This record gives sequence, structure tokens and C-alpha cells, in this order.
Amino acid sequence: MAQDDPPPPHQPTYSNEVSRIFQEKCQICHRSGDIAPFALENYERAVVWSEDIARVLTDRSMPPWKPVADYGEFRDSFQLNDYERKTILDWIKNGTPEGDPAELPAPKVANGDWPLGEPDKTLQMSQVYTPPRGSDVYRCFVIPTNFSDNVYLSAIDVLPGARNIVHHVLLYQDTEGVGDKLDGLDGQPGYPCFGGPGIAISLNNLNAQLGGWAPGQRTRHLPDGIGIELLKGAKIIMQVHYYPVGRTGDDQTRLGLYFAKKDVHQRLFMIPALNQTFKIPANAAKYDVTATLNVILDAQAIWIYPHMHMLGQQIKIDLINPDKSVAPMIFEDSWNFNWQGSYTYKQPMTVKSGSTVRVKCTFNNSESNPRNPNNPIVDVKWGERTTDEMCLAFAGVTLDLELQMGVTYKNPQNP
Repeated sequence: MAQDDPPPPHQPTYSNEVSRIFQEKCQICHRSGDIAPFALENYERAVVWSEDIARVLTDRSMPPWKPVADYGEFRDSFQLNDYERKTILDWIKNGTPEGDPAELPAPKVANGDWPLGEPDKTLQMSQVYTPPRGSDVYRCFVIPTNFSDNVYLSAIDVLPGARNIVHHVLLYQDTEGVGDKLDGLDGQPGYPCFGGPGIAISLNNLNAQLGGWAPGQRTRHLPDGIGIELLKGAKIIMQVHYYPVGRTGDDQTRLGLYFAKKDVHQRLFMIPALNQTFKIPANAAKYDVTATLNVILDAQAIWIYPHMHMLGQQIKIDLINPDKSVAPMIFEDSWNFNWQGSYTYKQPMTVKSGSTVRVKCTFNNSESNPRNPNNPIVDVKWGERTTDEMCLAFAGVTLDLELQMGVTYKNPQNP
């Protein structure tokens, strides 16, 4: 090689470049026992699945990070940038070279079932439940917590016992024995709860809803100083939506509770913006529905959780400020029912009293939508079945008033 010749182009290897990208952006789901269909924890598995990896990176269906760039700034993004995507594709194109195993990064994959590590407290359904096969089933299960004081949580994670049929999970706290009065009345674990668990959510009961889980959701710890309040003596009512159409299974879903390690100065509340009065006409290829929420207290939005069903195509959420200026909250321009969840802002978003949260949902209720669950095509209204639709967003918010008052909530478990 002549002295002034350029050096040969560097070829990416698994040990040097590719393993690090998989670790940072893929192993959140592609780990043993998690939601992804295969693990990407070593060279051999990466080679076996390399053709599939090339396909989904080329058509950009993976990784399933849904927010449109620059429409809200979110932490913990696992979207690939152009350089990362090209590096992996070049590695596959060049024959998946392993490189020097001594260059491998230290493993980051958590041991055990829980992506956040072992919970401080694990709860589960008291009995296995097998829903009848054939259609949507909504079942609520009463789970005692047995805490003698209020506790404050930085995260709640959900591990479905039968991932193939658990459609989603919503968690509520019950301090009035609502669930105990209904539990087991039909001779089965839990009680039927299509339409809700019987827990009223109002301005006087903002912490009744604790959280939830849907396919593709990844749980994150809340920032220091913010916690989910679980009241003394409360029982958790876990509403599980099963969709055992093709097959059923035995489910015993577990909950992982993570205590806030520092004093809490603001509680987190889940506030919904929703529209329950729409009807999507049959054969409408593009139909818009708008939901709004009028804000009455100054708050900070920590995260946002958009939600639709199978007809959903796009969902855009904006904050209309009192001066009529518009602040983007989130935009998903390619909705995928199988990949949804909450997205945490890099910095909390200021929400002033007098502003409006506006949710715009776009649906395709025609034969051109390959995910349309209805055959023949029919009008679709709000409802809890998979074949119904929803247009809503939950915002996880803190109230400025608590910070102004200087309140402090201490965890009895922490020194």
C-alpha cells in the first residue's frame, strides 16, 4: 500500500460495534423470557436471526419506538439513528464477522424476570385463572398489599402470566372493600368487570388509578421526589383484559412494586383525556376523532400514554395554552396496537390552569386496513372490546400546589 493511500475501510464486528448497539437499543425487549420472539444476548443468536434483523431494519418496523422526532422530547429512546442502523446492516452484508470477543462490553441485561431488577415487593393473583376461549374477557382480581402505612412507589411493573392472551392490565387501589364484595361470587377467581372495576375516579380520588400495562410497554422509575401513593390498608384491584380468541391459557399475573428511595414531595396522578361518544362509519378510510381535557390546576406532565385499538392509524396530542399557543406533547404517525406504552419527557412539561389537552385520533375502518378486526366492516363506537375503539390519552402529572406547600411524604421502609 502506498504511503498516501487511504486506510482500508473499517468493517463493523459484533464484538466491537454491533453488540453495543444491541445492548443499548434492543435488549430492552430482546432478552430471555421477555416480550420479543428471540433474545439478542450473544453472537450466535444474532447470526441466526441476522436475515430477519436486516429485513425489519430496512423496512424500519424495528425498533418499535413510535413517537415522531421533535414532537415532544422523551428520555430512554431506543430508536436507532442512521449511523447505528447502517452499522448493523453493513455487519450483516459483510457476513456477520464476530471480531475479538475480548472487545465485548460488560453485560447489562438484568438477571431474572424483571427488567428493572428484583422488586422490593412482589404481589400476584391468589389463584390461576383460565379465561374461556372465544371472545374478550374482562376480569378483576383483588390483591392485598398488607402495608400498615402509606407507601410511595417509584415504579410498578406487570408480568403477565400468559402473554399470548393478556391484552392489557389496569391497576386501581381499593380502600372501601369494593372488590371484596364481588370477589368469587360466580365461583371463579376474581369477578367480571367489563366497563370497569367499580372504583370511582374523581377530583377527590385522583390516586385511585395506579398504573397499567399493555403489549410493548417498558416500565421506568419516576424521577427522585415523585412517587405513586399506595394508601394504608388498600387492596389493589387488577383489571385484566383477556383476548383468548384462538386459544386460552393459565394466567397468574404478577406485580412488582419498587419503593421510592428518597423522600417524595409530589404524588403522581393519572389524568385521562378521552372521547366516549364517537362513531366511526363503516368503510371510512380516514376518520378523525378529537378528545379534550380542560386543565383546572397548575401541573407538570411527567409522561404521556396514548391509546387506541386496531383501527387506529395516527394519534396526536397537543397542549393548547391559555394564550392559545400550542405545545406538542406527542405524535405517533404510524400507530401499532402491539407496541404502545407511556413515554417519559426529558424535562417535565408545564401545564397551566386554563389550558386544554387535545387528543386527535385518526382511524381507518375500511378493508384497506389489514388490522381491521371486523368482517364484515361495521360502524365502530367507543368500547372495551378489541373490536371496539378508543380515543384517549393518560397523562402522568404532578400538582404544583404540593411543591408550593412544601409537603414531604416519607416511606416507612426507608431509613
